Amino acid sequence: MKLISLILLTWFFNESRIPNSTVDNLDVAHYSGTWYSLSSIPTSYDKGSRETTGKYTWNSSGGYFDVVTSYKKPGSEEVFSIRSKVYKNTDHGARMKCQFVWPFKLDYWVIELASDYSYAVVGHPEHKLLFIMSRKKNMNKKLYSEIVARCRERGYDVAKLTSQHHGE
Repeated sequence: MKLISLILLTWFFNESRIPNSTVDNLDVAHYSGTWYSLSSIPTSYDKGSRETTGKYTWNSSGGYFDVVTSYKKPGSEEVFSIRSKVYKNTDHGARMKCQFVWPFKLDYWVIELASDYSYAVVGHPEHKLLFIMSRKKNMNKKLYSEIVARCRERGYDVAKLTSQHHGE
């Protein structure tokens, strides 16, 4: 009986209050453009990077975003860039796949999006990564805190978020 109670309590406290699901609609024209990564639960590839920006250009014939990501490595002022593709799912447009190296693809879910496309939150179905992105280098602190709180409620370990240090 104690074991069952312990399991139920563990489940209750670990259960997300907000589902980790994608937004209903994603307009490719509005999503295109420059995004500043304000903070992230980084992948092993981008750990330690800073001032990361992504320039998204929609390729209508291929059904994907061509993305040029620029960033600085730790201890360097040199700007590095990498190209990738973010493929839109025809069944659910905000549940996409990102490809840096063929043939490998990584889940890229837009889990939150401002109605005016001023910010976006990209997550993963298994909570492996998280990116809080904005059209500007900075975001209102109250709004940022609210976004982080919702990410926590979705089950993300927000203690792992690292700042991208875009400066003022």
